[in-house]
Amino acid sequence: MDTAVTAARAADFDAAGWVRGAQARVERALLGWVPRQSPADLGEPMRYAVTGGGKRLRPLLVLAACEAVRGSEEGALRAACAVELIHAYSLVHDDLPCMDNDVLRRGQPTVHVRYGEARALLAGDALQALAFELLTPEEGVPPATQAVLCRLLAQAAGAHGMAGGQAIDLASVGVQLGEDELRRMHRLKTGALLQASVLMGAACGAPDARARQALARYGAALGLAFQVVDDILDVTQDSATLGKTPGKDAASGKPTYVSLMGLEGARAHAQALLAEALVALRETGLVDTQALQALARMVVHRTH
Repeated sequence: MDTAVTAARAADFDAAGWVRGAQARVERALLGWVPRQSPADLGEPMRYAVTGGGKRLRPLLVLAACEAVRGSEEGALRAACAVELIHAYSLVHDDLPCMDNDVLRRGQPTVHVRYGEARALLAGDALQALAFELLTPEEGVPPATQAVLCRLLAQAAGAHGMAGGQAIDLASVGVQLGEDELRRMHRLKTGALLQASVLMGAACGAPDARARQALARYGAALGLAFQVVDDILDVTQDSATLGKTPGKDAASGKPTYVSLMGLEGARAHAQALLAEALVALRETGLVDTQALQALARMVVHRTH
């Protein structure tokens, strides 16, 4: 498509309106799918973990990628909620005393602080299982698409994705990592689930190989940019702005992009990753990438 036409489409796109609308769809769906009733009131900490706010970036990426490939909205909404459930479960477990031992999340007490460690652990387990239940409805999403979505999410959440990255993170306390090692850790810990969100949205349609590969590059650059900005905010914002305890990584001796590159170096790196993501979108050959463009800018320019 002509570059001038693409630019005009982007200029006319109401990014804030799109984000509000997509977030509202996700919130309604989550409220409907995360159970209120469950044995021993387990649904209460599950809902607390999921409905406590947040940008819903991962679901937004799923919906935006589906829109770009003009895919199935029903499949994309289920995928969007599934990836958010995996994200929520990971936060519940990460906050536990045996992991990051945090007491504040999104400005509220963490799940284990409010409900106890055992119920927090079980709530996380149940959210993880529910994610895959959402991806496998009896009707509405073709079985072949269900299989692809489950594979993408499992790979991103497992030992070669988020869980593996967290393991590296815990093993790196007090260890001086180089840029390549730090990048590998965060591509797994944070980036894998963000990239999978993009690929899951794309899997709800039928993009060609060129588009899929370019979307994967977009997701990889975006995932790394998210972590770089997270490290920047961790040293430049207070707990009221962040909604969580700032400075914990530095206090724990964990390596960050700021400790490796310095503050200005990290900021420059985030901008370079944004440029990389936008170039990848242009290389998809897809027309409707305005939402994906807006989300990339939102990630890098966010203040919390």
